[in-house]
Order: sequence, then structure tokens, then C-alpha cells
Amino acid sequence: MAAKLIISSMVFLIFIFFFRSSTAAFNVITYGAKPDGKTDATPSFLRAWKAACSSVKASTIYVPKGRYLIKAAEFRGPCKSRITVQIDGSIVAPTDYRALGNSGYWILFIQVDRLSVIGGTLDAKGSGFWACRKSGKSCPVGARSITFNWANNVVISGLTSINSQLSHLVINSCNNVMVRNVKLIAPDQSPNTDGIHVQSSTGVTINGGTLQTGDDCISIGPGTRNLFMNNIKCGPGHGVSIGSLGKDLNEDGVQNVTLTNAVFTGSDNGVRIKSWARASKSFVRNVVFQNIIMKKVENPIIIDQNYCPNNQGCPRQTSGVKINQVTYRNVQGTSATAEAVTFDCSPSNPCKGIRMHDIKLTYLNKAATSSCKHIDGTSTGVQNPQSCL
Repeated sequence: MAAKLIISSMVFLIFIFFFRSSTAAFNVITYGAKPDGKTDATPSFLRAWKAACSSVKASTIYVPKGRYLIKAAEFRGPCKSRITVQIDGSIVAPTDYRALGNSGYWILFIQVDRLSVIGGTLDAKGSGFWACRKSGKSCPVGARSITFNWANNVVISGLTSINSQLSHLVINSCNNVMVRNVKLIAPDQSPNTDGIHVQSSTGVTINGGTLQTGDDCISIGPGTRNLFMNNIKCGPGHGVSIGSLGKDLNEDGVQNVTLTNAVFTGSDNGVRIKSWARASKSFVRNVVFQNIIMKKVENPIIIDQNYCPNNQGCPRQTSGVKINQVTYRNVQGTSATAEAVTFDCSPSNPCKGIRMHDIKLTYLNKAATSSCKHIDGTSTGVQNPQSCL
């Protein structure tokens, strides 16, 4: 028994030695950060990042418990090895919303590969910015809370973001991104506080999320490919939206998108595809919405190809966005409006290949209705409301 204990201890010590020798740790407090929520910790975080980014060993930047005041910060690569940012505390923005400037970003990771951001809370204190916008005064452009630009092989896990000025989490021009178990929260009347925005990115997976926002829970922009979303709770907010697309003529399309196992509660929309009513070469194809529960959702299923805010730049035009091969499977629950299914497609580019299978949506315990314009498709299984395809 004693011999076994000695051998086990030696194995453990060898493991610890190997682990410590093969990774490098950078504690932001070591670099001068104070966890008081008042002292500007931005320089300390940037120094820790510089050290980790230049390390040939895999690195961990550690943010202990406490509150850390951070102004607009850019964490730029490329870096020499894998970096994990482990956040056990909270990162808070300045109370004065103007302190984040006009860059459009609060926390930005750019041109970084093999990055993990684990845990933590981001508090952008967005209420002052929202009030400025509501008042009609001259305001900054606003800041997205955490953005990943041109980053590959990224993991974002266990992150909580509250009261973002604009979008909480942006994934732009990235490849192979995993978002796990995030919680993104802002009041339902806060403007443009999208939960997750994905654009120009390939291979993004969103697995587990509680998204309560003033705009889209998840918005899917041009150039998104191979997006998989699972176990999503949305509401309040504007639902899961592809688009708006087609604002520009030469705009990349969206393809291979799946949303499964989602619950929408009190949201303005459920699953939505939206395009501008103007000329465009964009497209939407190969989309699946399945195993979805709607709870008092205003527009549970909607395609709107006549988006034209303020009637500027698009009156008397039609959408050039081609929508093809969209499947709705096992969608059930309640609509907050009489019309639970709305397909308002483009007269010049009708929707094609729309498939409805087992739809069970009611309004005030009665039958709901559906409407179809410029659409071709099939319906099978239970169809409540009665299908208009």
C-alpha cells in the first residue's frame, strides 16, 4: 500500500510539473489591476495580454474575483500560442457612457487564433447610453460589449453579459467558434441590444443560451455559413432573425443554418427571415427550424421581404434576396396575435422549397391563421393553423 501511495504521489508530482512547465499563467492583479471597480484596470489587462500573446507556451490570463473597471480595450493577435482568458470576477464599464468613445467596441479580440474566454460577467452599464439615444441628443455611436473579429478556433463559455450599449456578443469574419451556456440580458425596451450577432463567419455553434434583450436574441447577418444553434431560451426580444439581408446589391448570402430545441417566451418574433425591399444578389438557403416551443409570441413564424424602415431607399421596389429550402418542423405553442404564420415573400423572387411539418400554434385557445404571398412549398403532418402553402 505504501509503495502504491509513493508511486501515485510521484505520478501526481510529474503531472503538476508537466502542467506548470507547459503553460504560463498571467494574473491581471500581478500587472497592477485593482478589483475595486473604480481604478482603471485597462493598462493592466493590456500588459497581461501582451505577455501572454508573446509566450511560446499555452497561456492563461486569470481575472480573480472582484470588479475591474475597463475602458475600450483591443486585444490583438496574432499570438504565439493558445490563450485562455479565465474570468472569475466582473468586468465593468465606466458609468459615463461617453468614456468608451466612438470605436464601436468595448472589448475587442482581433486576429487571434486558439482563444478561449471562460466565465465572468460583463456589465456595460448601458442605461445612460440608451437614455441619450431616447432623448435625441448627440450621442456616441455606442459600443458592442465583446467582439471577435477575424478570430479562429474560439471558445466562449459561461459568459454573462448585462446591459450592453449595443449588441452583447459579436462574431464577425471568424471560423470555428463555439459559444456555450451564455447569459445575455438587457431590458426589453433597450434599443439594438442584440444578444448574439453572427456575420461573415463559418462553423459557429451556439449551444445553450439564455437571451433576454431589447432586440434580436440572435441576429444572423450576410456571409454566415454552417451555423448550428441548440438549446436556446429567447425572450423578451425580437426572436432569432436571419437578416435583415439585401441592403446592398453585392451582398453575401446565408446558408446551412439550423436552430433546434428552442423556447421563445413573449418575444416580438419567433423565427424570422427578413430582407430589404430592394435589388440584391443575396440569398438564404438550407435552413432548418425544428423542435421549437412558442409562448405568447407575436409572430411565431415569419418571412418578411418588404423591410423598408421609414420608407427610405426602397419604396416601390421588391427584394432580390432568393429564399430557398427552409424547413419548419415540430413548432408548437401559442401566438400573441391571430396570424401565427406569415410568409410575405418577394413578388420578383418568390420563396421556394418551403416545408412545413407538424405545426401546432393556437391563439387564445382558438385556431390561429396563416398567410402566404409569393411562395412555393409543401406541408405535411399536423397543420394548425391550416397551411396556406
